[in-house]
Amino acid sequence: MMTTRRLAAMALCLMLAGCSSGPQSVPVYDRTLPPEVTWGAHVVSPGETLFSIAWLYGRDFRELAKANNIDGSYTIYPGQKLTLKKPVQHVTNNRYKSHSRGSTPKKAVVKKEGSKKHTAAGAAGTVRKQSSTYKESAKPVWGWPAQGAVKGRFSTKGKVNKGIDIQGKHGDPVKASSRGQVVYAGSGLTGYGNLIIIKHNASYLSAYAHNHKLLVREGEVVKAGQKIAEIGSTGTNEPKLHFEIRRNGKPVNPLAYLPSR
Repeated sequence: MMTTRRLAAMALCLMLAGCSSGPQSVPVYDRTLPPEVTWGAHVVSPGETLFSIAWLYGRDFRELAKANNIDGSYTIYPGQKLTLKKPVQHVTNNRYKSHSRGSTPKKAVVKKEGSKKHTAAGAAGTVRKQSSTYKESAKPVWGWPAQGAVKGRFSTKGKVNKGIDIQGKHGDPVKASSRGQVVYAGSGLTGYGNLIIIKHNASYLSAYAHNHKLLVREGEVVKAGQKIAEIGSTGTNEPKLHFEIRRNGKPVNPLAYLPSR
């Protein structure tokens, strides 16, 4: 008779085998995968960004970029294969050097034609490039992203919840919790519905899920308290805001950062 642990391991393998590029199909509240995935690879789909992929696998976007020799523009393109393995550290002349065992991704070729630019991604999709030119805050000052009561709390045990759930009505405003740059706005992460991810600095990202309407675009710099979306029920069965904060790729309890009310 199989043990519970062995059955769970088999279920995990079957779940991963059924996904073309990772655990995207797992609902947001039933994510029992490890907090970070450090094996295998991910093939970039149209609409994805390095930040959304790092979010999906519980990884620090900087570490994922380093593992795939991606520069500070964080440009990726559809069809590109990203290794999820961590960079291997080597010591040479008392200095650490790192590289990934995965293959080095090809760079997109850009051709100029008048004032327009065409990329090697072509009809497969648009090259995903994230700007890092805005001045980041050394330490984010957090504010509540919505006015409703908290109905679901952060939990890493049992029924895992990587953020908090805030009650609301369809169309209620969703506000940026802190100043930052939008690095993802879309619906490509199953279980999150219409999702916005904001980069606040090199360490902190925040996410706003299940929105009815997105009011900002990728690359846009938003102010703290700025309306960025409207509460909805995409990816869930009732209107609410699912809000997460991640530090260096790891989910943290938003209630430890938000002001008391």
